[in-house]
Amino acid sequence: RISISCLLPASWHFSISPVGCPRILNTTLRQIVVIGILAAAVSLLYYSLVVIRNKYGRAYRDKRFHRYLARVTDTEATDTNNPNLNYGIVVDCGSSGSRIFVYCWPRHNGNPHDLLDIKQMRDKNRKPVVMKIKPGISEFASSPEKVSDYISPLLSFAAEHVPRAKHKETPLYILCTAGMRILPESQQKAILEDLLTDIPVHFDFLFSDSHAEVISGKQEGVYAWIGINFVLGRFEHTDDEDEAIVEVHVPGSENKEAIFRKRTVGILDMGGVSTQIAYEVPKTVSFASSQQEEVAKNLLAEFNLGCDAHQTEHVYRVYVATFLGFGGNAARQRYEDSLFTTTVLKNRLLGKQTGMTSDSPYLDPCLPLDAQDEIQQNGQIMYLRGTGDFNLCREIIQPFMNKTNETQTSLNGVYQPAVHFQNSEFYGFSEFYYCTEDVLRMGGDYNAAKFTKAAKDYCATKWSVLREHFDRGLYASHADLHRLKYQCFKSAWMYEVFHSGFSFPVSYSNLKTALQVYDKEVQWTLGAILYRTRFLPLRDIQQENFRGSHSHWRSFSFVYNHYLFFVCFLIVLLSILLYLLRLRRIHRRMLRNSSSTSLWIEEGLPPQKIAGPL
Repeated sequence: RISISCLLPASWHFSISPVGCPRILNTTLRQIVVIGILAAAVSLLYYSLVVIRNKYGRAYRDKRFHRYLARVTDTEATDTNNPNLNYGIVVDCGSSGSRIFVYCWPRHNGNPHDLLDIKQMRDKNRKPVVMKIKPGISEFASSPEKVSDYISPLLSFAAEHVPRAKHKETPLYILCTAGMRILPESQQKAILEDLLTDIPVHFDFLFSDSHAEVISGKQEGVYAWIGINFVLGRFEHTDDEDEAIVEVHVPGSENKEAIFRKRTVGILDMGGVSTQIAYEVPKTVSFASSQQEEVAKNLLAEFNLGCDAHQTEHVYRVYVATFLGFGGNAARQRYEDSLFTTTVLKNRLLGKQTGMTSDSPYLDPCLPLDAQDEIQQNGQIMYLRGTGDFNLCREIIQPFMNKTNETQTSLNGVYQPAVHFQNSEFYGFSEFYYCTEDVLRMGGDYNAAKFTKAAKDYCATKWSVLREHFDRGLYASHADLHRLKYQCFKSAWMYEVFHSGFSFPVSYSNLKTALQVYDKEVQWTLGAILYRTRFLPLRDIQQENFRGSHSHWRSFSFVYNHYLFFVCFLIVLLSILLYLLRLRRIHRRMLRNSSSTSLWIEEGLPPQKIAGPL
């Protein structure tokens, strides 16, 4: 007889007697029951662990997913009645004009691993709070006393949108770029002094001496890199196996172990005048010479985006280089100047008139087939007619890269640290996007082979056919005749800068050309406000420390108690099984003893005294 009982608030027991069961059930059924109980226990434990993991994993993924959606679709008007919102203002003083951007962010979540969740402020009509005025601030170099009056409309615009109660705690940054860089230092200082003197008199924004400055091209590139990676969520910490990670040797901690974190993206930006490249250098770099090391110091930026200077998980080493004269329009101008000079010299030496009349134009492989163009210099006109030879155009413009034989160099022989092509990702903006999308209609994921074929076909197409396609609206809405005429040249230029200048292999498949990120233009000012407010979370973290520690303990204890329960459950289950097996052995011994006694009786012999179980 097997008896099982359990002491609960109301005690209960039941018994199973083998006498009334068939013999088959006495053995096989018990084995099946034991195996079934074990299988059920293991299945229950496994299922419970999967449920807990999925619960927490899903919650984490949902948090990331919703945060991603918030960045993509956050076009609602900013709630200025929310007392927990903070504000920041950045004025971009460029060469042609000045623009003001107003940003906002909620209180920091208290996690030192996270940055502030900064977004662009939107007005009641859900439009970004941005205003632009002309001319550029550098136009006031000879009359710096007028600068504060010039910039006052921008600040008044921001003051109308930022709640009055928040003015005194809203930081204001006035950052000047290209136009101011070319001014003498004395004129720069006079303009900045006028701003620092007059603005605090008329506005209550948080505006200190360090909040107005002329930033370098390197700083501007770093801010742009920060802004793009922040919008893409590359500064977030994750344990998601699907996320690309990179091994990083943190600057200043060569003796410590490397850390693994999300892979950031590099940026390529080709404007009309210059081209810029910026990307993270995760490994410690080496130099071919002391001269190269000295140059590299001006191209590598090391900075900490974290709110704690002692924490190194948000320390980044970024390479930034700007190349004047390598933008699309400037490159075409350099090309035409060279063309004019060499053609005039050849005509003089050979006694020819190539390109000097419309009847004998210079055959330009970088113009579409039969397209006509003119170069005017020093009162002379040089006539061009396109032959649409993409490969020949590439060969002709290669010398304009000014490459050298020195290792780890790019355009103009400038130092460039190695890029880990197998584990990297780049975004191409401005001309990188226009070249691939406006006419060729293949923006997005870049494929060198497909791009080359499309560019060859375009160049070899007659100009009259291209005009017909343009009139039928087959190209991008903002593409004009200037784009059509110089698309062949700019396609070749972009290709050569990317593959020959920056040495990206033709098999590289991780370049995305884009005009916007998540349907919005990302300005370098976003990176500037992120970098300059990086220490602000400290005050929120200090307030949240106590509350956050208790929250962490509650979540930990919940998981811990579940594991403890299942361990106890397994121990009890195993104890019951061992007890059942013990009873089974006792039962078999009793059966053998009873059968032996029956045998003695049948033969007429007195039964043997056999000790029974106690």
